[in-house]
Amino acid sequence: MAEKFDILSEDFVPTAVINEPLPCPVINGNRADHEEENLKKTKVINGRGEREMVLGRNVHTTSLAVTEPESNDEFTGDKEAYMASVLARYRKTLVERTKYHLGYPYNLDFDYGALGQLQHFSINNLGDPFIESNYGVHSRPFEVGVLDWFARLWEIERDDYWGYITNCGTEGNLHGILVGREVFPDGILYASSESHYSVFKAARMYRMECERVDTLISGEIDCADFRQKLLANKDKPAILNVNIGTTVKGAVDDLDLVIKTLEECGFSHDRFYIHCDGALFGLMMPFVKRAPKVTFNKPIGSVSVSGHKFVGCPMPCGVQITRMKHIKVLSNNVEYLASRDATIMGSRNGHAPLFLWYTLSRKGYKGFQKEVQKCLRNAHYLKDGLREARISAMLNELSSTVVFERPRDEEFVRRWQLACQGDIAHVVVMPSVTIEKLDHFLKDLVENRSVWYEDGSQPPCLVKDIGIKNCICPAHK
Repeated sequence: MAEKFDILSEDFVPTAVINEPLPCPVINGNRADHEEENLKKTKVINGRGEREMVLGRNVHTTSLAVTEPESNDEFTGDKEAYMASVLARYRKTLVERTKYHLGYPYNLDFDYGALGQLQHFSINNLGDPFIESNYGVHSRPFEVGVLDWFARLWEIERDDYWGYITNCGTEGNLHGILVGREVFPDGILYASSESHYSVFKAARMYRMECERVDTLISGEIDCADFRQKLLANKDKPAILNVNIGTTVKGAVDDLDLVIKTLEECGFSHDRFYIHCDGALFGLMMPFVKRAPKVTFNKPIGSVSVSGHKFVGCPMPCGVQITRMKHIKVLSNNVEYLASRDATIMGSRNGHAPLFLWYTLSRKGYKGFQKEVQKCLRNAHYLKDGLREARISAMLNELSSTVVFERPRDEEFVRRWQLACQGDIAHVVVMPSVTIEKLDHFLKDLVENRSVWYEDGSQPPCLVKDIGIKNCICPAHK
């Protein structure tokens, strides 16, 4: 056989032995001729000047080549046996990496074995979910059932909303902001500096004027700065992204204060459009006591949430809901589909609605409420454990995202799959994150930290990131 692979269970890093040299991949315009290019460093400019950002390893050096079967393979079955062994070892890798999954907001606790019987079908929900197309292998009844469930959650009547199941949370943001742009073609997009990167991607894609709004230490939008920027642009409508849980700190923007600020600045309800990015916490917040409500009873235009995060779908997906009156400015009838086009993508994953419908039906509102309470309890457990170990840490009141000092060792970061930004990292406590896993992480962090700082160096000061009450650096003990 032309190739031979050594697949390590922990990192799944195959080494290829082939007759010809692998082509050198191009990274940022430069040839990556050596292994050290796997950890590419780039310059990041923020409010504190320049710093280096370490990118992940170059996958081209560890890719699995696609090879042609031997001419006699239909008799020997060597190819099938080889592929089966590769997949078996890959599965072992996934099991191992799942044990060390903490930094990204994905619920890995699910069992969809009952849906295995449907994997033999090419299910495509192309076009409008509410209008059948000529393609008959679809899951629209499940999709609309899921949309109705979220419409009830966010308090909008069936006849007043339109929505669809997206391929990811980014698509939900792209769609919500696109609707806002179509409603107000000359509008200005406002988004806090801690909004998800997809919001600023939307501004670039749609060539929208965009104002970055400052944030508070918590990560919430600073409505004082928002007010100033609104008053400087009173002649143009406002299109605003409101975060129901920011990416890094899990902060929830105060929707009521945002609306009040718009009104006090002279923006009537027919001169602004609000998209609520609820990627993670949009499904959690309705089950948190004393949490402010995200509801279409307030003057918002759309809400999006991810399905592969708190819900726990095995593939990226999401839900986007907007008002029916808004979608008319975006939709077109397409004869080829015998349906209406109002989505970002054409073909859409018809399996995703099945997974969403299945888990929503199994858990229901009460099931999600229990899981939310568990996540919040475990998040406080982790924060308290970090503080007891004299490690700077912050947890927003409505969040399960625990922010703490960035580990000094990038291999530690990679092993635990932590998300980092500047001097901080975070753990997102999901239903699949147990107390046992948190104890393992805390023990590992404390032991490694004693080695990192045994030379007498000091942990970074995080006052600018998490505030003086949360910073336990030597200067703020």
